[in-house]
Amino acid sequence: MPNYSAADIKALREETGAGMMDCKKALDESNGDMEKAREWVRLRGLAKAEKTADRETKEGYIAFYVHSNNKIGALVEILCETDFVARNAEFQEMARNVAMQVVSMGPASVEELLAQDFIKDPSQTIESLVKGLSGKIGERFVVRRFVRYEVGGE
Repeated sequence: MPNYSAADIKALREETGAGMMDCKKALDESNGDMEKAREWVRLRGLAKAEKTADRETKEGYIAFYVHSNNKIGALVEILCETDFVARNAEFQEMARNVAMQVVSMGPASVEELLAQDFIKDPSQTIESLVKGLSGKIGERFVVRRFVRYEVGGE
């Protein structure tokens, strides 16, 4: 008899966006421990993202973020495999979060950006944020480039 209920599967699915069977397997593997199940789902998403690393990215989305003082802003180009994913609200929200990171932290390169702790959740890096959604959706994502503007800056 499992140590979890259908409500636990539903809660894990709503929280992580993983499929029902993945949530069931995560809860099976973790003996009903929600925290361990979340980690199992996250790691599985990263593993799925690694499998897409050689795929071509021809589509994408340009996200922007302007700080509330209207003096600092950023544009970020994130590539994906299909236009369907480029129009996905979750993909666009992730891209906007990356643009917010650029405004807040001012990285000098894409590599530096990917290595930074995510300002909304320091337990993960920007790279793990991008790869996590990539694994969940099943397409390769590439943070291609960004530009940061500041009033009076160079």
